[in-house]
Amino acid sequence: MKFSTSEKLYQKGLKHLVGAVNSPVRAFSSVGGNPLFIKKAKGSKIVDVDGNEYVDLVVSYGPMILGHRHKAVEKSARKALKNGYSFGASTEAEIELAKIVCDAFPEMDKVRFVNSGTEAVLSGIRLARAYTGKDKIIKFSGCYHGHQDALLVAAGSGLATLSLPGSKGVPEGAVKNTLIAEYNNLESVKKHFENDDNIAGVIIEPIGGNMGVVIPQNDFLKDLKELVNKNGAVLIADEVMTGFRSTFGGAQEKLGVIADITCLGKVIGGGFPVGAYGARNEIMENVAPLGGMYQAGTLSGNPIAMAGGISTLTELKRQNPYEKFDKIGAALEAILLNAAKKYSVDLVVNRFGSMMNPFFTKSKVTNFKEAQTSDTQKFAVFFWEMIKNGVFLPPSQFEAWFLNSAISNKDIKIIANATDKAMLAVSKM
Repeated sequence: MKFSTSEKLYQKGLKHLVGAVNSPVRAFSSVGGNPLFIKKAKGSKIVDVDGNEYVDLVVSYGPMILGHRHKAVEKSARKALKNGYSFGASTEAEIELAKIVCDAFPEMDKVRFVNSGTEAVLSGIRLARAYTGKDKIIKFSGCYHGHQDALLVAAGSGLATLSLPGSKGVPEGAVKNTLIAEYNNLESVKKHFENDDNIAGVIIEPIGGNMGVVIPQNDFLKDLKELVNKNGAVLIADEVMTGFRSTFGGAQEKLGVIADITCLGKVIGGGFPVGAYGARNEIMENVAPLGGMYQAGTLSGNPIAMAGGISTLTELKRQNPYEKFDKIGAALEAILLNAAKKYSVDLVVNRFGSMMNPFFTKSKVTNFKEAQTSDTQKFAVFFWEMIKNGVFLPPSQFEAWFLNSAISNKDIKIIANATDKAMLAVSKM
């Protein structure tokens, strides 16, 4: 494959874009080389500006669950576009999408739409504080909840310590109310509650998706919910990534836990910018105009995004592709593990529903510390070999792969062939 046009655009983009990108992971920093620039996509395939075609396992980091440019979604968006782009006033579509979302989540009576997952999470946390009258939030190391100051943090010297800013530009004061715990370690959460009675809530990705796919072990989520509520706090589920990906609703329901506040994004917009947060009435009625917690947005409930969301979720419910996702996921897991065994490469594969990814390690991966044992140099070699053989992956060891319902048996064969060649290349390191 040739990437000369992408290389030229990268050099051109450096002049007026920061790193020639608008989101850091697109810069390919962790895998080396220049980023690829995409021209178009359709179904399960994505095509770069050099004309290279790939089976897409990024799908815009999750939203394109039906594949790219699904005819029903495109038809709905075009129809909405003819009526106008944005009104700064309410539309019927907002009510329709709200009902679909609330019906899919037990105990979610009301929802508020925003424009991104980051907005959904920061609003959900503000709501937790407004409802409980407390200030502090517990998050888990390795879980990413958007780039807001209060949650863009790294763990300190111990699990029971206050966090330290994880980015320049984030003052220590911005994270003074954020506490860090370890995923799948209930004791690390208990210690915080034992030492502090000012904790409003605990936020968690039901399935970790930003340290690679990390799955809660045993009854971790159930025990966490009980602990949180026992201490007068609320459980906030960040389902921006996992919402509608393992079932028609949330991963929390499939895992047997119902969060107090749920944050959504990605799939519910069908590829258009959207986010949402929702809860039962007694919590949501704290939000303005019903209550004293203020949150607003000029483009919230944008009619094009609402149309994309309605058509995506309607089609998703009609297709019910979740059994198919399990079968495809199992097939890809076997492909990865068999190729690794063939070439004597240490590999662990984590998978949940339509999310999965491999770790180049011998260790079981159940938290961020264990995820970091993965050999990122091996992943970089693996990544570029997959690219060169027609499979588009997230350019980071710690990003989940996503399936879409347009994937075909032919696509699986392409992935299998690419995986074999990529594992061979890794084995020669």
